[in-house]
Amino acid sequence: MTPSGTSPRILLVEDEPGLVMTLTDLLTAEGYDVSSATDGPSGLARASSEPFDLLILDVMLPGKNGFDVCRELRQQGRDLAILMLTAKTQVVDRVVGLKLGADDYLSKPFDPSELMARIEALLRRVRKDQLAPVTQFQFANIDIDFERGAVLKSGQPLSLAGKELQLLRYLIDHRGKVVPREELLESVWQYHSGVSSRTVDVHIAWLRQKLEDDPQTPRHIHTVRGVGYRFAP
Repeated sequence: MTPSGTSPRILLVEDEPGLVMTLTDLLTAEGYDVSSATDGPSGLARASSEPFDLLILDVMLPGKNGFDVCRELRQQGRDLAILMLTAKTQVVDRVVGLKLGADDYLSKPFDPSELMARIEALLRRVRKDQLAPVTQFQFANIDIDFERGAVLKSGQPLSLAGKELQLLRYLIDHRGKVVPREELLESVWQYHSGVSSRTVDVHIAWLRQKLEDDPQTPRHIHTVRGVGYRFAP
């Protein structure tokens, strides 16, 4: 997600050049930061690797249809808002999109004012769902003061290395959501997108050893196989 105070980032995945130009001009004029892709594979690649707030996704795309793109993004744990566009009017298409994780749909042709209203509503929902970063946090028998870098377990001081504390804070700030390994590498270690590393997994193991009562069956730092990790208080 984009930081507070910056323009919301929108990715438009649409293969009709005229509609891409029209919507890009419309959204840019409204103050949004707009990027576009013209086929399913490139749209999926950008939505998987860049921090967008909203994806406007056409159903009928070359290479990979919008349903497949939506499904794969949700399987990766990406939580950006998804608005699907379809030229079809059958109810079944709408139901399929929503079941796969889309937040809303709009049938073509549509009125630009309706599109803007849907976008504004989705972005408001995304902002409302975002949890405020914490300075202090308590779960189970663990008390953390991130500002002081102090951690207590059952009232006794617990030593966490700097990156362990940063990683834990990022997971807690995004508690309840699946955070992909790539996002953790970029946000905590400032690695470039695409870098593969076991660093995250090693640090997660260290955190579990220190924080969990049973590191082999963690109650708080959960693995989402093939995607990343999720923190549950």
